Amino acid sequence: MQTISDQPTRLRYHGGTLVLEGIVEDAALPSPFQWIKGKPRCPACHYADLQPWLQSRSVRDGAPRWKRLDLDLADQREPHRFQSEALAAWLAVNGRGSVVLPTGAGKTFLAVRAIAHIDRSALIVVPTIDLLHQWYAVLSSAFPQASIGVWYGGEKDLQEITVTTYHSAALGIGDFGDRFKLLVFDEAHHLPAPTWHEIALMALAPHRLGLTATYPTASSLAMGQRGELPSLNQLIGPLVYTKSVDDLSGRELADYRTVRIRVDLTAEERAVYDEAYAEYTGYARDNALRESHGPGWWGEYTRRSAFNADARRAKVAERRLRRIVATARAKLRVLDDLLKEHVADQMLIFTEQNELVYEISRRHLIPAITHQSKAKERKEILERFRAGQYRAIVTSRVLNEGVDVPEAKIAVILGGSSNAREYIQRLGRILRKRANKTALLYEVIARDTVEVGVSQRRRRSVKYEA
Repeated sequence: MQTISDQPTRLRYHGGTLVLEGIVEDAALPSPFQWIKGKPRCPACHYADLQPWLQSRSVRDGAPRWKRLDLDLADQREPHRFQSEALAAWLAVNGRGSVVLPTGAGKTFLAVRAIAHIDRSALIVVPTIDLLHQWYAVLSSAFPQASIGVWYGGEKDLQEITVTTYHSAALGIGDFGDRFKLLVFDEAHHLPAPTWHEIALMALAPHRLGLTATYPTASSLAMGQRGELPSLNQLIGPLVYTKSVDDLSGRELADYRTVRIRVDLTAEERAVYDEAYAEYTGYARDNALRESHGPGWWGEYTRRSAFNADARRAKVAERRLRRIVATARAKLRVLDDLLKEHVADQMLIFTEQNELVYEISRRHLIPAITHQSKAKERKEILERFRAGQYRAIVTSRVLNEGVDVPEAKIAVILGGSSNAREYIQRLGRILRKRANKTALLYEVIARDTVEVGVSQRRRRSVKYEA
């Protein structure tokens, strides 16, 4: 290797990149490096792959700033067999890759053991502030002697084990991307999104663990404006272990049964629905959106609605028909019956429309949680539900993802998308194993509406196929 004068070659971290010092421009360099501003640079994510090259040339490695932690794990619960298998599979590929487990199967429990095993500085990235506080509580209990930090808009305390949000990590990773040897991405399906994938690209961490209930397939990966975004395989590592709800039901999770209840729209609701449906589908048909844009027609339709008057009218009609389906009077009558039938059971009620959440809350004096609920109010409702003071909670999408909802054995879905992830997350709320009691998921569907197809697509995709 050629160097400048007698200076040793040195590697350093700078703003999300690796920089080689002491190299002349005609020196042979591995492919990730490019000459930028007079120095060889490459994204920091290549650090692990560059180790053999760096060591063979005795390059002085000044890039990492992580520390050994000497962690003492206070949580001595025995892991389930599938959790031990998942950890072993991840370690077998040098601690790089994603694990797919259903909601309620203990992904956080698995991650805590991964952190203890690596025993080096770790950064946990989560999608919401609610999850950030939840992770902070779990980590503080698991490692009582360690300093646990949080990094987000309201508080910036960087410690050797730190929890942050995707948004905050994307803003700060250039400053602390060399601090952590392990990255844990909770709800890892968020990572390939524009901007957020930079977190993985700009971090040194050779060890990476992705956690999710549903792994994004190739067809579901978003397309960026400048081409396809990086996949989880590129950002974290391969999919190393996966178990579905059906795989774990009965032993590690409670047995569950799905009951589908079909209802009819009233004559008035049907008239409004049919008119809105005709306008919505008519626009798509007249503009050949499905034929010309294939699976991506919905995104094109939504994009046009921002500036095209006809598309906007179709979008308003689509929202009107979905509201009719979500708030159908017959669904409320079914809910009345279910609340009477399961008067002794705790129940979670999910719907798409905040308007319906509040109507149900008033109708049955049930606590409601929506995006408008303050953190303190939400915390108090969940604590009282956990303590058995509340027998039911009605909510919209805010409890779909990650938040540690107390266990219940009855869930009622009054509306939602065909997204398999959303379905699995809702199902996971009732599947935490307790006394081998069968869990029940009621799905209430309006006949002869778009909801029928939504339900079918949701069921077809609920089991992840590797």
